[in-house]
Amino acid sequence: MLKQTLQQKLLQKLSPQQIQFIKLLQVPTVSLDARIKEELEENPALEDGSLTNMTDPIEEYPDKDPDDNFDNEEGFDSDDLSLEDYIQEDDYKDYGNGYDYGDDDEDRKEMPVAIQHSFYEQLQEQLDLLALDDKHFLIGQQIIGSLDDDGYLRRPIINLVDDLAFGQNVMTDEQEVLEMLKVIQDFEPAGIGARDLQECLLIQLQKKDPNSPTIKLAIRVVADYLEEFTKKHYDKLEKSLGVSSEDLKNVVNEILKLNPKPGDSGAVAGKQLHIIPDFHISNNDGTLHLTLNGRNAPELRISRDYQHMFEHYEKSDQKDKKMKEAVQFVKQKLDSAKWFIDAIKQRQQTLLKTMNAIMEYQYEYFLTGDDRKLKPMILKDIADKIDMDISTVSRVANSKYVQTEFGTFLLKSFFSEAIQTDSGEEVSNKEVKKILEECIAKENKRKPLADEKLTEILKEKGYNIARRTVAKYREALNIPVARLRKEL
Repeated sequence: MLKQTLQQKLLQKLSPQQIQFIKLLQVPTVSLDARIKEELEENPALEDGSLTNMTDPIEEYPDKDPDDNFDNEEGFDSDDLSLEDYIQEDDYKDYGNGYDYGDDDEDRKEMPVAIQHSFYEQLQEQLDLLALDDKHFLIGQQIIGSLDDDGYLRRPIINLVDDLAFGQNVMTDEQEVLEMLKVIQDFEPAGIGARDLQECLLIQLQKKDPNSPTIKLAIRVVADYLEEFTKKHYDKLEKSLGVSSEDLKNVVNEILKLNPKPGDSGAVAGKQLHIIPDFHISNNDGTLHLTLNGRNAPELRISRDYQHMFEHYEKSDQKDKKMKEAVQFVKQKLDSAKWFIDAIKQRQQTLLKTMNAIMEYQYEYFLTGDDRKLKPMILKDIADKIDMDISTVSRVANSKYVQTEFGTFLLKSFFSEAIQTDSGEEVSNKEVKKILEECIAKENKRKPLADEKLTEILKEKGYNIARRTVAKYREALNIPVARLRKEL
């Protein structure tokens, strides 16, 4: 049976402006230029103020939490916007004045990038130098194109035969492809074209001095005892090979010099990772000074041409249907431009407010750079300090970097849980990790410290934590277990 009912519901919804700001807040400085350029291309009512010579009064903008709902009645209802809204706020150049954004000239310098050949281009150049017939040249090209970025050939040979038949109309067999693969494996860098780690290491060893006893022994270890070698069962290797500890040490050192991923050096050549810090903290005689990267304060303004269109419509006596549709389009673009500028302004103020709170909270750490000075700090601590939502702080911390006098760090790295010492004092787990790292660095590598022993050392220092917690911290530091840290 169908019936109608009247029901009230209380729902929390994100406005388009709020969603836009949240997305902008997550964008790091290195990607902000591209995002602004995209908006400038999409919205003709938005202009780059740095291209104009206009100077207008600076407008103050109040702090807002992006995770608080916007109230449309307070200025975001497009139906209530009039021409005055755009004239009063028509130019947003220098709207960030009042904060130090560092040296703009320095920030806007372009970084030159060296022109380098890719990994595959280097191999192709070596293939071009060989005196090959068309068939073998195409087989070589197919092999090079089938290599992974680390230089390994993981595609089965029979599949390469099929690829050549269907893709290149080249009829061949596995034996012919294998012979061409041997030719590719002689290319530089050594170890290229291997089908597994063992073959990769053997190719590199076989290119070394064949008369060297150490090389001969290293080839035997890789060929017959690779599993024992990777698990560092050195006692078993000494017995099986009948060699002394000193001879085995020379063999191990020789194998460790080899490159397990020969293609990486070429594959990464064209993929340079460049971090642009969002903040900079300087130490001026014991006083910390925070600046925001100048790229976070772009000079944006609303187009005067679009304002004039809107003004013409306001003064026009004839307001037919086509003119109303046109002005509705203009108004939509003006609204979008105003909201984007508001979001950029709000973004930079939220970034500064959040980073300033983090700097004040970890003041001693930023003065010295000593991890043991880091205080326990969680997202809620900063959220309460700046009176914003935890998710807002999380968006800032997960994607922004700060440059200090002792390195550039992701903000997320300054957050840590608290651990209580025997004296009742709460310390950051980063402090425990630092001590753990120091203990392992100073250990006797012939007899590395097991997790149980590390737990005892930490307890002696007043950190009463379980062995499984020590193992968790060790893994977080990318430190292997004691057996894999053993050296001869």
